[in-house]
Amino acid sequence: NMAAPGREEPPLGPEGAAEEAAAASAGFRLTAVRREPAVRLQHGASGLEPLAWSEDHRVSVSTARSIAVLEQLSDVQSGGQDMVIHRTAVPAPASACLLKVGPKREVAECKEKFASSVDPTVSQTFMLDRVFNPEGKALSPMRGFKYSSWSPLGCDANGRCLLAALTMDNRLTIHANLNRLQWVQLVDLTQLYGERLYEAGYRLCKADAPRGELSDFPEFQRRHSMQTPVRMEWSGICTTQQVKHNNECRDVGSVLLAVLFENGNIAVWQFQLPFLGTESITSCNTIESGISSPSVLSWWEYEHSNRKMSGLIVGSAYGPVKILPVNLKAVKGYFTLRQPVVLWQEMDQLPVHSIKCIPLYHPYQKCSCSLVVAARGPYVFWCLLLISKAGLNVHNSHVTGLHSLPIVSMTADKQNGTVYTCSGDGKVRQLIPIFTDVALKFEHQLLKLSEVFGSVRTHGIAVSPCGAYLAVITTEGMANGLHPVNKNYQVQFVTLKTFEEAAAQLLESSVQNLFRQVDLTDLVRWKILKDKHIPQFLQEALDKKIESCGSTYFWRFKLFLLRILYQSMQKAPSEAMWRPSHEDAKILISDSPGMGSTEEDQEEGTSKQASKQSLCDAGKGVDIDDTAEDSLHQSSDTGGREPMEEKLLEIQAQIEAVEMHLTREHMKRVLGEVYLHTWITENTSIPTRGVCDFLMSDDGYDDRTARVLIGHILKKMNKQTFPEHCSLCKEILPFTDRKQAVCSNGHIWLRCFLTYQSCQSLVYRRCLLHDSIARHPTPEDPEWIKRLLQGPCTFCDSPVF
Repeated sequence: NMAAPGREEPPLGPEGAAEEAAAASAGFRLTAVRREPAVRLQHGASGLEPLAWSEDHRVSVSTARSIAVLEQLSDVQSGGQDMVIHRTAVPAPASACLLKVGPKREVAECKEKFASSVDPTVSQTFMLDRVFNPEGKALSPMRGFKYSSWSPLGCDANGRCLLAALTMDNRLTIHANLNRLQWVQLVDLTQLYGERLYEAGYRLCKADAPRGELSDFPEFQRRHSMQTPVRMEWSGICTTQQVKHNNECRDVGSVLLAVLFENGNIAVWQFQLPFLGTESITSCNTIESGISSPSVLSWWEYEHSNRKMSGLIVGSAYGPVKILPVNLKAVKGYFTLRQPVVLWQEMDQLPVHSIKCIPLYHPYQKCSCSLVVAARGPYVFWCLLLISKAGLNVHNSHVTGLHSLPIVSMTADKQNGTVYTCSGDGKVRQLIPIFTDVALKFEHQLLKLSEVFGSVRTHGIAVSPCGAYLAVITTEGMANGLHPVNKNYQVQFVTLKTFEEAAAQLLESSVQNLFRQVDLTDLVRWKILKDKHIPQFLQEALDKKIESCGSTYFWRFKLFLLRILYQSMQKAPSEAMWRPSHEDAKILISDSPGMGSTEEDQEEGTSKQASKQSLCDAGKGVDIDDTAEDSLHQSSDTGGREPMEEKLLEIQAQIEAVEMHLTREHMKRVLGEVYLHTWITENTSIPTRGVCDFLMSDDGYDDRTARVLIGHILKKMNKQTFPEHCSLCKEILPFTDRKQAVCSNGHIWLRCFLTYQSCQSLVYRRCLLHDSIARHPTPEDPEWIKRLLQGPCTFCDSPVF
């Protein structure tokens, strides 16, 4: 059954249309603000959908030489208002990828035969096909990337996202960024799949009839098309059961990567997590889709009455869209469709360019549903799927009149179902799904990027994980009716939410993890750095949450706000910190403050220094008003501190108090683990006695839970202390400070913030925002300590490297 098209409106006159457009753009002007900096790309963008934004806040940009990766950080140490972006790159392989279609010698002979064939349909088809000839010869070589796709969070060894990359010459590889600076290729799936096919004689199952010889041109083409990837997409993380040697079952996380090939086949790879390379591959199954000229792929994952359903949505260059069933072996709680479901069957020659599947909640039917959105030429095809007692209901329609040119890129905010489409002329449409009794309709608004960036052409868009920002690849647009001589590719950022919306989303967050909401915290950071204060409504709402809820998330949010406020109050250095000063700032010892002189002498010394400094600055051409302000800042009013300095000390005291609260809460968690897991009073590499004494040392800290827990632990320990010893001088390391341990001989060791053990090795890990350090797990550590060491930073929620 067909639902009504996107939006039914009365016909508008020219004034009405102009008014509506003005209202839409005025509505957008509230939130669509340019966000600095714009990142210039070294090479042009390449492939379809060249932009992708991962769940751990990294933007990948497919270019002609590499995949540029821009990682967004919400850095509490940076006082600058610009976005903080950490940039790395995945380089393209140096050698061309040749698909394995048979023994090397035989392939070389066949290529020679086809190239010199007297039949022009064979020789020309062979010579001009870039799959057969990726290195080019007479043609330019195939360089760059066709497509990139991010896995869900929690797939690599650090619990972050993996990147699947497809080159122009059809090499599909998986990469991980394990040390933050360098990307490592974990596996080449094109090579592995080619070897599997070679061993199976290029038949999908043993029952298949043997095919022709490689020297037959159709067979040569078939073997290439069955392993030429078109797109690849990751599923969500699912749980499989693994049987151990003692017949115990344990749950293991796994993730699936579906790879769509030119001939319509789909290979579904199953990987065990964390993914480390070839040894993590569990299985690979091939499904025949029956779709000719497939163009795009997406996972359909649906939850219905605690049962999970999955399938693959495949789109064709000729128009049809359908869902294929995927049977997942050994995956708990998953079931699938009995047969394929056709979402659109017309061969209307409108190619499906991009598909997004968004899980939503239907307010009228009171159940979960899936919204499938596909870009087809200049139109958006949508399909609403929900399972009722009657079976699977499918409503579908098209939204027309959005763009005058074909849609070049589409992205979706999975949290609220908002879809963004973009055409090459710099026009972006926001489509908001609104449920009706029958199905749904879309409200849409226009965002003209020319109003934000000036005249631009657009090549791709991606929305951030929490919907705060839109990343756009732009080049210069037409100026005075002329195209630009040179194209400069840039990734630019636009805000999609206001500060108030971001703050409200952070307060009501179901995720309760600051790292996973970096785009929202960055908007909040920007506002505080601009205004130099935390808005009253946010302070009050946060204090209410802290009083009513025991979650440490709100304490971490408070710590984040205080640290940003502290940065905003800091005076920016007038000169670059790295530049050496060439002035001789020689001061007599009697002039220098704090050298045993009286208060008047100190004041005199300071003012002498300030006057000398102002002369130097005036000589350098610095504004006199600035230096006067500097000297005012340096001299003090009759021995009393300045209000700004007092404010900074007050904020610092608040930061200390919040950090101490978070430390104590984590200490209680660590002690709880110690109590549960130490059956005998052994030393578990956690300084239990030290942590207990530290918690009890402050008389002002009265936490009944902590007292009861410590009482139980001390009873279990029965006067045994198990002190930590300094590895340099074997002295006892007292537990007086939560951040470091200092022995009686003055040797200083930093403490691991996850276990509170002193880190006495040369190598240790550090959290992303450099808040704290953690030790590496050792083979002799029990499972529960390894689990503790996998935790994120207790102050900023960021992962540890």
